[in-house]
Amino acid sequence: MTNSLEDLEQAACILVIGSNTTEAHPIVGLRIKKAVMKNDCKLIVAEPRRIRLCYYADQWIRQMPGTDVALLNGMMNVILSEGLADEEFIRERTEGFEEFKKIIEQYPPERATEICGVRPEEIRRAARTFASAPSAAIVYAMGITQHSHGVDNVISLANLAMLTGNVGKVGAGVNPLRGQNNVQGACDMGCLPNVFPGYQAVTDSQAREKFERAWGVERLPETPGLTLMEMTDAASRGEVEVLYIMGENPVISDPDVAHLKEALEGLNFLVVQDIFLTETAAYADVVLPAASFAEKEGTFTNTDRRVQRVRKAVEPPGEAREDSWIIAQVAARMGYNMGDISAPSVMEEIAGLTPSYAGISYRRLEELGELRWPCPSPDHPGTPILHVEKFTRGKGKFSPVEYRPPAEVPDDEYPLILTTGRVLLHYHTGSMTRRVQALHELDPENQVWVNPADAGRLGIQSGEEVGVESRRAAIKVRAKVTERVPKGIVFIPFHFGESPANALTNTALDPVAKIPELKVAAVRIIAGPDKDKLSFVRA
Repeated sequence: MTNSLEDLEQAACILVIGSNTTEAHPIVGLRIKKAVMKNDCKLIVAEPRRIRLCYYADQWIRQMPGTDVALLNGMMNVILSEGLADEEFIRERTEGFEEFKKIIEQYPPERATEICGVRPEEIRRAARTFASAPSAAIVYAMGITQHSHGVDNVISLANLAMLTGNVGKVGAGVNPLRGQNNVQGACDMGCLPNVFPGYQAVTDSQAREKFERAWGVERLPETPGLTLMEMTDAASRGEVEVLYIMGENPVISDPDVAHLKEALEGLNFLVVQDIFLTETAAYADVVLPAASFAEKEGTFTNTDRRVQRVRKAVEPPGEAREDSWIIAQVAARMGYNMGDISAPSVMEEIAGLTPSYAGISYRRLEELGELRWPCPSPDHPGTPILHVEKFTRGKGKFSPVEYRPPAEVPDDEYPLILTTGRVLLHYHTGSMTRRVQALHELDPENQVWVNPADAGRLGIQSGEEVGVESRRAAIKVRAKVTERVPKGIVFIPFHFGESPANALTNTALDPVAKIPELKVAAVRIIAGPDKDKLSFVRA
């Protein structure tokens, strides 16, 4: 995030796109609602489903899944053609504008409408509202990133922010909401295949030498490793023989579950480290019992780069241990001594090796409560807003983006678009929330949301058990007939192992980020006796 969560309350306009904020990030959703209700913020929601934020929105845009680039290019066309762009910001702080402009000129609202399904007057209205606001913020989540062109989507949002001068100031910025509570911190600490902590590239010889000296090893890898989906594919080909999975449940969260199961079963050895016996742990040769957040010391870095302490409240049960202790024990048996792995010592090492964390220590966190990186020195106050005077790269770069369709589109055989997501009462793969009896009673089983027009054509009633099938698998769910999804689109939450929505989704990857297209897949619904002929997948 370029800005802080509190900063959203200062925005004059907020564009929420690809995010069911009140259900997937409810605290952020509260801040957005507060901005609207108390500060007269204009809220634009771009979302195929009628989510709860739509009721607070000044404008709800209902684009087709996978068409965000066309919608955003259409908005930027209006901003340029009507003279609403921030010309001073573009001139002083950006580059690449002329090449970008050539592409945007090819997307008048009428052309964008043909792709995304939003009426030209609605595109114009959204563009004018966003561009004329004194400060406008963009909020997005996995509805933007989990596409075979997710990077294009994010670049388009950055283009929109720069075009209107909404970077580096209060109440503005490009603000991604991370999917889990320490995803940002995990990425910061090098849990990506191409970087060391602090996003220092493994291909950089100076970075490698620095970490080799600090860690007392002769040689670190010079080439990036595999991403999650690349690991799965490699395992299915027999090229990865051992897999160590920590705090993740890919049997529920990853696309094409049948393919993933085949990969897991083909491994020579699988280790899963988690706080519960998850659906993925059921495939493991060894399960290492980990401690939960309340049973260990450390820090979390949340979605707006805020580093905060987490303190042990209770002792871990049984043989459960802190992740750091387990990793150090495994390393020791492989011949490497990690030394002092106490939480303060680890934080000290992070500060010494990661420039953006150099000024963060336990002492300062105890005194101040929190710090946002970059915090490059012990006397630095942290950075609530990024890119205030200049961008990290110097000038912001406009990148022209052409619309590309999803990897899989509906046809006569699979006529419906499936999109997936979360619901308020369950979290991610349900490994914690689905063990809470009260939550289970309120939301006990999975449902497919179907528009009344589609339900009528298929002869489906609410509460009826149906089969949903894609080119990869079929699952059994109950139908929920609702106007909250448009005709031709169905929605299935992905929390439920007995009817895993991601068994249906596509493994097509974004060519840059290697993220799978979880938000668009072609499916069909089969009701009545015919559904019993299907072979249903369970996680």
